[in-house]
Amino acid sequence: GAGCLIDQLIGQYQADICGLGPLLDPANTRKAIAAIHRYNTKSPLGEHESVQRIFALYDESALVICDYAKAPRPRMPFPYYAEVMTGFEYAAASQMIWAGMVEQGVEAIANIRRRYDGERRNPWDEAECGHHYARAMAAWTPVVALSGFDYFAPAARLSIKPLRTGARFKCFWSAASGWGTFTLTPRTFRLDVLSGALEIAELTLPNGRRKTYSERIRVTESTSLVLS
Repeated sequence: GAGCLIDQLIGQYQADICGLGPLLDPANTRKAIAAIHRYNTKSPLGEHESVQRIFALYDESALVICDYAKAPRPRMPFPYYAEVMTGFEYAAASQMIWAGMVEQGVEAIANIRRRYDGERRNPWDEAECGHHYARAMAAWTPVVALSGFDYFAPAARLSIKPLRTGARFKCFWSAASGWGTFTLTPRTFRLDVLSGALEIAELTLPNGRRKTYSERIRVTESTSLVLS
């Protein structure tokens, strides 16, 4: 029907996480994302009607799957419309961040973490259809969106463009071959590998800084990459 669906831009979400750029007019995309935040956010859920599975309730806040707002709700809405599922929420929150709605996106993530804080629910099991449901792995997407860590393994091409940096920005990174942290200041960049390794042939940093290597360098647990 005329409902506002939380994953109506799932194709753009896939394109963003893969670094493929905009598939639609960015202005229209942002308008749709703003609508998701406006209509699908329920804070708190105490007055929200749902006779389906209860993954969030009472004084908790969340993004619901679909909201009909001022539009007429079908007599038989599609299943799950009134439910809350973290996998969808993380994806929508990431799109808010990419659209420049950083505070709104981070707020949506904070609402999830409050619900799974270890007292209300198991922090390692964000249940949806079942326990330890795989879609909740979308929680990694906001890390990529906020850190700007983009690694293309076939060409060993690394790009780091955080949305916000300030005097010092430090963040976790992960790739298929390893994981660690990176630290960025206005003058220096440092990449540390805490497990595995990372090969780099080309490095792009904010403010147009770029470094290419004639041969791939391999950063391991016993070494660090430092540029100043």
